[in-house]
Amino acid sequence: MRRLIEHDAIEKRVTELGAELSEQYRGRELTVVGVLTGCMLFMADLVRAIDVPHRIGVVHASSYRGRSTRPGELSLDTKLLPDIRGRDVLIVDDIFDTGNTLSHLVDALQAAGPGSIRTAVLLTKEGRAEVDLRPDISGFSIPDVFVVGYGLDYNDDYRHLPFIGVLDDSEL
Repeated sequence: MRRLIEHDAIEKRVTELGAELSEQYRGRELTVVGVLTGCMLFMADLVRAIDVPHRIGVVHASSYRGRSTRPGELSLDTKLLPDIRGRDVLIVDDIFDTGNTLSHLVDALQAAGPGSIRTAVLLTKEGRAEVDLRPDISGFSIPDVFVVGYGLDYNDDYRHLPFIGVLDDSEL
């Protein structure tokens, strides 16, 4: 496996994003909504880096199944979402690939009446977007390769890695 982004670079960037978000949301009612399961490590570090009061919620969205490296039909579950009516919402996801997940999620959450919705992703994959929406905040731009680590998985493995890595074709 080739390492693409080392843990110390991730840690530094998440701290910078937390400081930026703290300034943007100071004095506002913020709810951070993570997209399970890939966001878990990024979101945990990010919410600790945001030094303004905020609520935390999660939604489950999945378009990759098993050993697939290509997105399929999107499944979205918002049952674990707290009340976001009138609140500023920051959706946190691990990666912006085609953009379909984030686009559908923004549309679904708009129906709940938030004050605003912004998006933050750890990674933005270059050249893959299929929607007009782009993340408001992105930690890193990466080439069109299949990545794992720091929450991202392949067949439910590799999430635990503290870095972002690229699997060799023989590992897929």
